[in-house]
Amino acid sequence: MKKILIPSLLAGLMASASIFAALPASLKEKGEITAAIVPNYPPMDFKDTSTNTLTGLDVDLGNALAERLGVKIKWQETAFEQMVSGLVTKRFDIILSGMTDTVERQKSVTFIDYFASGPQLYTLTKNADLNEPVDLCGKKVGTSRRTTWPAEIAAWSKENCEANGKPAIIVSGSEGSADARAQLRQGRLDAAMQGSETIPYLMSQEKDTYKPLGLAISKQFTGLGVSKSNPELAAAIAEAMQAMVDDGTYGKILKKWELEQGAVTKVGMNQGH
Repeated sequence: MKKILIPSLLAGLMASASIFAALPASLKEKGEITAAIVPNYPPMDFKDTSTNTLTGLDVDLGNALAERLGVKIKWQETAFEQMVSGLVTKRFDIILSGMTDTVERQKSVTFIDYFASGPQLYTLTKNADLNEPVDLCGKKVGTSRRTTWPAEIAAWSKENCEANGKPAIIVSGSEGSADARAQLRQGRLDAAMQGSETIPYLMSQEKDTYKPLGLAISKQFTGLGVSKSNPELAAAIAEAMQAMVDDGTYGKILKKWELEQGAVTKVGMNQGH
């Protein structure tokens, strides 16, 4: 008895086959794509403490993407500072770890932008005198020095504090968002900054501990990184990611992590600024 494929399933299989055909020959032969990840940024990337396994939005997206590409995915944990250099030297095929698409990084990386968010200020709930961003004028604010955020805080301070005769925000660079958060809890900082997508998750995990101050101060795109020397792979991934957006796979994954507010309808490339 012949199997009858319904049109939508047949179309999906044909699309997946065409995407696999578009992959670089080396990846098709290997049948595996290596993804760099730093699992310290929930809910984007982190480890489930009960099982010590990788989880988060990026992990779910990466697993679904690999399936769409017709290859397996191999997650490789690394240091944040080594991700771009590892991509260039071909230790990794892609970076999928909540990385912000910036003009500086575009010099060596092609970004497939799959999520939109922005840097947001927050503090401890108990800091009753801090309720909006301007309350931080003259206060000490920490954020990861690996990001563009120290410069963004300084620029925001110049426009919103100093221009109005108030003291500047004292910007403190940290080893990462987790470090800034620890310093905030220890009372060494008055406030901190990290991606707007992560703050609701932190608030759900540590009840009555944190509160956001205003909205994100700018819009940024999170991108999957591919080496600029590998345009075939970038094009195949962009096509596969857009197909996931169009058929609802992408939306279901974002909903699982309550990150629908950062959804994109069109997967762009190198939109960072």
